[in-house]
Amino acid sequence: MAPFEDDYVPTLKILLIGNSSVGKSALMLRFTNDMWAPEESSTTIGVDFKVKMVMVGGKPYKLTVWDTAGQERFRTLTKSYYRNAQAVLVVYDITNRATFEELPRWLKELEANTASDIVKVLVGNKLDKDSSRAVTTEEGEDMADRYNVGFLEASAKSNTHVKECFMEMVETIIETPTLWGQSTTGLLLPRGDDILELEAAREENGGLSLCQC
Repeated sequence: MAPFEDDYVPTLKILLIGNSSVGKSALMLRFTNDMWAPEESSTTIGVDFKVKMVMVGGKPYKLTVWDTAGQERFRTLTKSYYRNAQAVLVVYDITNRATFEELPRWLKELEANTASDIVKVLVGNKLDKDSSRAVTTEEGEDMADRYNVGFLEASAKSNTHVKECFMEMVETIIETPTLWGQSTTGLLLPRGDDILELEAAREENGGLSLCQC
């Protein structure tokens, strides 16, 4: 039996949220394809996603990484994609203070649309532009402490702490029994049917192109 057969590989759903232009798509592309999405890329419309296989503890897992649009006009659309997510990266740009000041709105929306046991991590992106920093590391840590979420600073461009952002969440999901259901065969499965959701999203969004949003 192939180790990565869909019927036997647990699927985890990870969502990225935050303002437009903070680099959500760049983080997703760097993690899933080890590629850099240039700054001039077009903005995500609606929702995009990538799939990545990882090994944890010698076992395979399929990650579906969902990138949501940050513009206000897409808020109704993207709220539906919180369903069945097991982890969420809340991203801001350390060089743009306005994106940091919007975090309470994103974190409150996250709390309203997800279960209390979901894994949440605050990510200050664009660490490669540290000389242009508008938000201190201490401010990011204080925000994370206030909302009881994890915290990391990262750079999709220089590939700094990107893998850590995702893999620490994956390990936490695996260690959190309430984020999992049990199949009749005894195989651990995520809550909901994300494979069907992926196909529905593909049809609904018409093969959206990847971008930095």
